Amino acid sequence: MAFLELILIALLLLTALSIVWTTLQTGISPMMSSGKACQAMLASIDRTAKGPLIDLGSGWGTLVIALARNHPHQQVIGYELSWFPWLVSIIRKYSLGLDNLTLYRKDFNNAELSNASILFCYLFPGGMAALHQKLQRELLNEIIIVSNTFALPLYQPTKVIRLKDIYRTPIYVYYWRPR
Repeated sequence: MAFLELILIALLLLTALSIVWTTLQTGISPMMSSGKACQAMLASIDRTAKGPLIDLGSGWGTLVIALARNHPHQQVIGYELSWFPWLVSIIRKYSLGLDNLTLYRKDFNNAELSNASILFCYLFPGGMAALHQKLQRELLNEIIIVSNTFALPLYQPTKVIRLKDIYRTPIYVYYWRPR
C-alpha cells in the first residue's frame, strides 16, 4: 500500500510542478471558464461558421468540449500548452466520443489560424496583446473572436455581454477585419 501511495504522491507532485512550469512560461495558469461564461460564449455565435471553431488556450476543456458537443458537424480545435489540463481534455474527448474535436498540446502563437471561422479565448492581457499582433501579421480574412474577460488591445468590440455574476464578467465579441 505504501508503494501505491508514493506513486500517487509523485504523480500529484509532477502534475503540480508541470502546471507551475507552464504558468511561469505563459504568465497565467490554466483557468476554467465558468458555466455562465461558456453559455454566453456559445450563445454569442449568431451565424453559421464555415471554418473551424478554435479555442486558444483550451485548458481543462470546459469550453472546447461544449463547442464540440453543441456543433457536432463542425470541426473544433483546441490549443493548450499545459500537459495535465490537455490530458484531462483528451480523456474527456474520447470518453464522450467527440470525433469532431482535435486537441493540440501547442502554443497557439505557433498555430495556423487562417482557416478559422471563430476564435474563442480566455487569455490574459499579455496573451491578448500577442493574439492581436498575430492576427495583424497573419490573418487576411474576416473572423469572429469571442473573448472571456479580456479585451483585444486597440480594437473595438462589436458587442460586450455582461454576465450576471459577482464580477459582471465581460464577454467581448469582435468581427475582425484585416486593416
